[in-house]
Amino acid sequence: MQTTFTPEQLKDPATQRSNEILRTCVHCGFCTATCPTYQVLGDELDSPRGRIYLIKDMLENARKPDEKIVKHIDRCLSCLACMSTCPSGVHYMHLVDHAREYIEENYDRPWSDRVLRWILAQILPYPTRFRIALLGAKIGRPFAFLMPDARLKAMLQMAPKQIPPVSRNDDPQSFPPAQPTKMRVALMTGCAQKALNTDINDATIRLLTRHGAEVVVAEGAGCCGALTHHMGKTKDSLATAARNIEAWSREIENGLDAIVINTSGCGTTVKDYGHMFKGHPLEEKAKKVASLAKDVSEVLIELDLPDGSDNALKVAYHAACSLQHGQQIKTHPKTLLKNAGFTVLEPADPHLCCGSAGTYNLMQPEISGQLKARKVQTLEAKNPDIIAAGNIGCMMQIGSGTDVPIVHTVELLDWATGGPKPPALSEGPRELAVPMLR
Repeated sequence: MQTTFTPEQLKDPATQRSNEILRTCVHCGFCTATCPTYQVLGDELDSPRGRIYLIKDMLENARKPDEKIVKHIDRCLSCLACMSTCPSGVHYMHLVDHAREYIEENYDRPWSDRVLRWILAQILPYPTRFRIALLGAKIGRPFAFLMPDARLKAMLQMAPKQIPPVSRNDDPQSFPPAQPTKMRVALMTGCAQKALNTDINDATIRLLTRHGAEVVVAEGAGCCGALTHHMGKTKDSLATAARNIEAWSREIENGLDAIVINTSGCGTTVKDYGHMFKGHPLEEKAKKVASLAKDVSEVLIELDLPDGSDNALKVAYHAACSLQHGQQIKTHPKTLLKNAGFTVLEPADPHLCCGSAGTYNLMQPEISGQLKARKVQTLEAKNPDIIAAGNIGCMMQIGSGTDVPIVHTVELLDWATGGPKPPALSEGPRELAVPMLR
């Protein structure tokens, strides 16, 4: 694609990067075949190719964003399926992130949008605030039908039936391995996940220590910055990310083999810290942190978990977009589940997003709802006993549309290697047999 940025414009690193990306696009349209919003809406401007044209025009001409372009950029899930499909290697993620930052700085949103986005940015990255908000939403959920805005209804309906108590495992500390040490890792405990589901981090710690990893929860680490980053709130996202970089850098000085992340949306962001902090005083530390960041499935493959005996449990595996597209991790979770003895089922169209996408299900509830219905239908068509996923957002989204119990992959692997039964499986209509080690 030809571009006409001026030398002056290209002095800006973000514009320079966007120019590089735009020039790799050849208008082929392969991206439209795997774009969830294009599948649902059928509008070229709601495809990556269409959005690329809009972004190019806006950035090249230093155009003030209007309602049209903001609508189509806001509708993007950042699922990154287009990046998996693109034969030219267009790095759409960096381009759309730049566009969102530009819109945030140059577009005056309606007051209701500004308020909702401010609330999300001030609550979701902070576990204590989020817990209080969930309690309020739980109380207000019966009155959701009175809400005039569909987004407010979605926020009230987001609250789980039960809000788990705080897990002290999320406090800064070190967990020794149960066998000779194979590696020392830092666990990212996250933000929203600590309020929504404490079983995931607990299972991760048990699983890693059982198989020879010393697990450290670093003092000062917290939200990865993804939620605000995808809203274009760059200052906020860099501030939270910087705290992580400093916290993990202190642990790196003591020897660290990996930074383990069990929320794939966070993993995609942390692995991109080197780009996010380009030209920043923390750039080198950010690159080091990014190089050590690994999804939990990558680490578990290295730890060589014991095989489990075959059992009758059928697990439908949902591939989170941030894992399969953002990090290009497609086989590790399925391999681990199969080795643990589960029968792994893959739904139709596994590349399509479930509609969660960070805050997307709250800000775009109608489109998100359509994507959720499609995803649930394809998963239930496999008649599974359990649905497994590697991202808390996907788990909440899919779980709200099905009676099939949904758990994190690490919970099943923990159970299969001697850990407790995942609590979510005890709430189902029938008892599920305990998987046994060979």
